[in-house]
Amino acid sequence: MSNDVIIGGYRQINLMMTGQTSQVWEVVEVTSGRHFALKLLLPETVRNAEHRQFLYHEARVAMAMSHPNIIKVLKLVQDKHNPYMIMEFFPGKNLKLRIMHKDPLIREKGHKIITQAASGLAHVNAKGWVHRDVKPDNILVNSSGEVRIIDFALAQKITGPGLFGWFRRRRQTSGTRSYMSPEQIRGEPLDGRADVYSFGASLYEMVTGRPPFRGLSPNDLLNRHLREKPVSPIVHNPDVTDEMAELILRMLAKDKKDRIQGFPEFLAAFRNIRIYRSDKLERSAT
Repeated sequence: MSNDVIIGGYRQINLMMTGQTSQVWEVVEVTSGRHFALKLLLPETVRNAEHRQFLYHEARVAMAMSHPNIIKVLKLVQDKHNPYMIMEFFPGKNLKLRIMHKDPLIREKGHKIITQAASGLAHVNAKGWVHRDVKPDNILVNSSGEVRIIDFALAQKITGPGLFGWFRRRRQTSGTRSYMSPEQIRGEPLDGRADVYSFGASLYEMVTGRPPFRGLSPNDLLNRHLREKPVSPIVHNPDVTDEMAELILRMLAKDKKDRIQGFPEFLAAFRNIRIYRSDKLERSAT
């Protein structure tokens, strides 16, 4: 498939993902034979300066990270006609697909998946960033339960507008409606507790197969995040333990002061929690 297409010394060999504005390809570096992932904008979006800025922003933020559970971005090429970034090749499905297909790996490696994802997000916040789009789609999981956090296009500095002031002004309330914290919906200044909320919504979906809120319309969904108390995950899956359900509900507190205050606190609480009543506690090295 497109074996003869070479971009910047990388030969396209397999289309991994197509999004609204971009594609991710598995590529081989011609000089070394090593496999990487290449993300580039679609032809219809590459001429849009804002889309190019999102790609540059995503690459720069990810390149500032150094953690085994965050996708490694190795290179950014700021070509006006064909910008792209080179990432490590990580052959794994996103958590959303695994949830939709009721993949047994979610249960078998649940503790490992959650611990690694939270560890990666702890690093993001410790580096001074809010991811702002934490959701199952942005958590890659391979067949052994290894995790990579991806997609920093909406990431925002926790303090001050900094280098990306334009970004803060233009995209204040951006995110994915099923996982957005109340303060993110209201366009308030964010810190790591916004990511805690989004991760809590993701965990809710992971253990129940559905997000904490569903709406009759986009605005209805946002209003539920602002005003409606989520029902316990146990309502949708009686096999979820009381401790796990309580932890997730604490992550979903409307007021960030009532929430788990960060991923280190979450990891400390989660370490000895059993996710499902019928399972033994899985202890996996991260």
